[in-house]
Amino acid sequence: MLMDWPLFAIFVVTAFAAGSTGAFFSPGTWYERLSKPVWTPPNWLFPMAWFVLYLSMAYAAMRIAISGHPEMSHALAIWGLQIVFNTLWSPVFFGLHRLFPALIVLFGMWASVLAMVIAFWRVDPVAGALVAPYLVWTSYAFALNFSIWRRNPGAAQMAGA
Repeated sequence: MLMDWPLFAIFVVTAFAAGSTGAFFSPGTWYERLSKPVWTPPNWLFPMAWFVLYLSMAYAAMRIAISGHPEMSHALAIWGLQIVFNTLWSPVFFGLHRLFPALIVLFGMWASVLAMVIAFWRVDPVAGALVAPYLVWTSYAFALNFSIWRRNPGAAQMAGA
């Protein structure tokens, strides 16, 4: 399959723009004070994982966009939906310190990522395989967010919200 560099660049910029909310709403001392499960990854792992995931989802979206497949538009609309949920999570979790609403956003993200994996797979199995790790990561993130929410019933008050 050919590489469409300008189209790839558009998807990369879009994905990393969504990810930039993590820089605007960084974990900080509030997150450090939260009770977290022992299986919480170290903070340095998050940007590395997201870097790989954003590149993979951008390349997969580019493959879908140039496929000419009849379901291409549907698959890319789902890509757009998941990136909206992706953009919202950090401001809700780290910015507003609202663990349960962040869990709801994360569920929307997980459902849209699942739909994206399926839609991409139907159009281009390589693209579907490229975004499958994103579903695994989002599932893990959901479990982590759920555990943190259950362990910290007064998390918003801890931040002075």
